[in-house]
Amino acid sequence: MRPFRSLLAHWPLAAACASAAMLAAAHAFESFGHLLPCHLCFYQRDAYWAALSVGIVGFALGYMRLAWAGRTANMLLGLIFLVGAGVAAYHAGVEWKWWPGPTSCTGGGAVNTGDLSAFLNGAKVTPPRCDEAAWRMLGISMAGYNALISLLLAALSAIAARKERVHD
Repeated sequence: MRPFRSLLAHWPLAAACASAAMLAAAHAFESFGHLLPCHLCFYQRDAYWAALSVGIVGFALGYMRLAWAGRTANMLLGLIFLVGAGVAAYHAGVEWKWWPGPTSCTGGGAVNTGDLSAFLNGAKVTPPRCDEAAWRMLGISMAGYNALISLLLAALSAIAARKERVHD
């Protein structure tokens, strides 16, 4: 139980580390697994970039012993992770065809300069689609796992914010 308390006591830093790990994992899937991200994948990453920033600033302000900083950072982190979970759940729903995805992502979309260069050299260009899961494990796509992880991080942020309020 002590490691859990220590994790919550330094939650902005832990959340920043978790966000950096999620961004690194996404980059690894892209670089080593050759799984190109779609538009909705990039939106999911935006939440982690925001949480990384808030976590670092929250940790720095908390280190300066500002009483309000920890609670505020934890509440903001909870909101960011909750929004990230919503985007990821929306993406997973698009992959399962429960609802339509954005037209820019399910039937064509933007082409980057690398694709344009390959196209000019005769290659067929097919940008990744949001409604097709590039990878699944145990029937759950990366977007599905991201939704679950983001929900867990949001819950931990809420617990940390509540503990911070109790100790004030």
